[in-house]
Amino acid sequence: MSTWESVITIVGLAAITLFTRGFFILPSRDLPMPGWLRQGLRYAPLAAMAAVIAPEILMTQGQLIGTWQDARIFAAAAGAAWFFWRRSILGTIVAGTATMLTLRLGFGW
Repeated sequence: MSTWESVITIVGLAAITLFTRGFFILPSRDLPMPGWLRQGLRYAPLAAMAAVIAPEILMTQGQLIGTWQDARIFAAAAGAAWFFWRRSILGTIVAGTATMLTLRLGFGW
């Protein structure tokens, strides 16, 4: 791919992204939508996070994990426990990462 083709591709992708995302941001007035749809869209970010994170924790190479000795499960549990205990995002990341590293490096999981 030549330099000009790369530039045209990047500009085209940027224009498509701006158009598709700007469609909801650029209008000066709210788009009319039913109340049930507006209520349902409140849960879209949480559903997207769950759709990305759950397979990463529970699957390996397209298959469900077959053993309880997987560091990801314990790291996710430690992170969740820290968050519910202290309500700290940084602490959640540190607790999950520390658990994952301890189990992977210390026990070879």
